Amino acid sequence: MNATMIQFFHWYTPGDSFLWNHAGEQAKYLADLGITAAWLPPAYKAAGGGTSTGYDVYDLFDLGEFDQKESRPTKYGDRDQFLHACKTLKDQGVGVIVDVVLNHRGGADELESFLVVKVSADNRVETLSEPYEIRSYTKFTFPGRGDKYSAFKWDFTCFTGVDYAEGEDGNGIYRIINDHGDGWDEMIGDEMGNYDFLMLCDVETRNPHVRAELNHWGKWLHEQTGFYGVRLDAVKHIAPEFYQEWLHVLRANTKENIFAVGEYWAPGNLDLLEKYIAATDGCMSLFDSALHNNLHTASEAGSDYDLRTILDNSLMLANPLLAVTLVENHDTQPLQALEAPVAPWFKPLAYALILLRAEGYPCVFYPDLYGAKYTDKGSDGEDHEIEIGKIPCLENLLLARKNHAYGEQHVYFDDPHCIGFTRLGDGENPGCAVVMGNGDAASKRMEMGAAYAGKTFRDTLGHHSDQVVIGEDGWGDFPCAAASVSVWIPQ
Repeated sequence: MNATMIQFFHWYTPGDSFLWNHAGEQAKYLADLGITAAWLPPAYKAAGGGTSTGYDVYDLFDLGEFDQKESRPTKYGDRDQFLHACKTLKDQGVGVIVDVVLNHRGGADELESFLVVKVSADNRVETLSEPYEIRSYTKFTFPGRGDKYSAFKWDFTCFTGVDYAEGEDGNGIYRIINDHGDGWDEMIGDEMGNYDFLMLCDVETRNPHVRAELNHWGKWLHEQTGFYGVRLDAVKHIAPEFYQEWLHVLRANTKENIFAVGEYWAPGNLDLLEKYIAATDGCMSLFDSALHNNLHTASEAGSDYDLRTILDNSLMLANPLLAVTLVENHDTQPLQALEAPVAPWFKPLAYALILLRAEGYPCVFYPDLYGAKYTDKGSDGEDHEIEIGKIPCLENLLLARKNHAYGEQHVYFDDPHCIGFTRLGDGENPGCAVVMGNGDAASKRMEMGAAYAGKTFRDTLGHHSDQVVIGEDGWGDFPCAAASVSVWIPQ
């Protein structure tokens, strides 16, 4: 069966232990749709306690077990609920992808004094001071957990920089002077001069004790959950060598070929994605942020967009085996920092592209399957109510992937406003024909092959009421409605 992932949360997922119970309840439904893996949000205690989305990591070993940060459960539930959700998903054949956030820490327990240089927020290699001493929260002792699972305590030698100094005004960036490297760690891009530092207490992966602790944690988490894969947060801000080693050790410790996908967000910049893949020797897949940028742009441009270029400069075409394709995620949804949503009218077209083509490993976004409502402040400082409606045809697109997206692929990207492709099937699964347009109603003549001669096809999405009969030559004329997509399958 075709591998298909779902991001089973969004930035505004309800709290109060909703998600872990919900994941278990939905496991069979997901499996029936052909979902083979569920990416779950950070399951460990964050600095924001039971209300945090989880990316401000405090204690990796607290899965909602200990009374820390004014809460025992995380936003999503407690340890037992999390482990039950993992087991229930696995029992239905849905592998668990855990969210791994190793770049930064927040919510330290104690202040420490150490030497730093202050750097420019816009150019992290530009120093603004001579070395001087500051006090900052960098000591993590985990008083609620103690030494259970790990006796390691974090201090300033475990970090490259911080964004807080006791007694100083404003939010500065301070590079810590330590014994583990001269300056920031090396990154592959030159954004911000050097984008090693992102936020909070930036983890010093050149410290061998830190590396050993993070290796230990990866093995421990797999023993608890039996996860199938890892989603690696903010890899742009971590030296490629670290994750190359960390994944090698994880796979050796677990004796499993753990799947990994990294978040290197570089909209429209395929070159950086390819550089990161080369620097990590292809040890992980990456989210195709280049393709997402195309989908967002196409949805905004409407009929002015040339659909023949929709896959240009995408990882999906350049390196399909390492491309995780997506239409939306928690960072690009409305009111988030990287906001770049795909317009609702275009989402069915976008999902047809990532779900039914041969290239890439598609990831479905939770609100597109379930819907979502939330309120947050926008860039204007005002509250905005957002509703993301579920895509009515997404279930049928997923079933089309599960049952029909197999075999040889023929591509017909020959018109700026109407494109299509066919999948010829693999002997066990019949194929399909996909046609979409961003202008007026249109039709495209495409080949299904002699094996389908005389067969009648229907639009499984219900967007078109006609039937298509394949000619003796194996070709058919497949229509689609205006600004729409149709997926034609044999009766």
